[in-house]
Amino acid sequence: MSVKNLPQKDRIYKLKNGTPLSFTLPSRNHPRYRLLYFDEEQNINRPLRYASNQKSPFEDEQDGNAILEPIVFEDGMLVVPRTNPVLQAFLHYHPLNGTTFEEVDKEKDASAELENLACEADAMIEARQMTLDQLEMISRVLFGIDPLTMTTAELKRDVLVFAKNNPKEFLQAVSDPDLKYQAKVRSFFDHKLLTLRNNNKEVWFNTPSNKKKFCTVPFNEDPYDYACNMLQSDEGLEYLKMLETFLDSE
Repeated sequence: MSVKNLPQKDRIYKLKNGTPLSFTLPSRNHPRYRLLYFDEEQNINRPLRYASNQKSPFEDEQDGNAILEPIVFEDGMLVVPRTNPVLQAFLHYHPLNGTTFEEVDKEKDASAELENLACEADAMIEARQMTLDQLEMISRVLFGIDPLTMTTAELKRDVLVFAKNNPKEFLQAVSDPDLKYQAKVRSFFDHKLLTLRNNNKEVWFNTPSNKKKFCTVPFNEDPYDYACNMLQSDEGLEYLKMLETFLDSE
């Protein structure tokens, strides 16, 4: 986007990481700090330089009487009026645009906030409509706890709080077709039909007829997730049916 094509309006820029009292942005190309913009049309890197008395942010389009001025963010913010289009263009082309600083886009921010609010509302509605069985399932998977140790009110509260604070993760979890299966495997552990040993590196059976080791958990694998995968394998399906039988009999 050229200077003449950049829409004329006052612009506000903010630092993305923290808000120091004062931050000076590099404003010219230097051997120790290359300030370049790759021009797709000319297929070259063009040096940038902010000079308040020039008509272009590109050094190759400036004359020899450039007046250089620092670009300083105060309290993490920088206001550039529409009467300074060269600085706006310079910031537009600056290689740190989008990483160190960004333009404040109120419309974009409002749209993102609206999307987050809608997601939160959907998650809260979903959580409020859950049956007790569903609450127990989601608590096993999300919290890794035995819901039988909690009251119904505690379950509802914790699930609602989680849905409010983590709406996207909550909605993703409840829409997961494997949720019911994952909750069932968690219940095997809650009812001590499966146990973890050796610092959670081994999964053992703990039924009246089987006290053998089921599997060894690979390094950096979650033991519950790994047990889920193993019980779904051809070798583990018979064990799954056995555990379901014991679970149903309790």
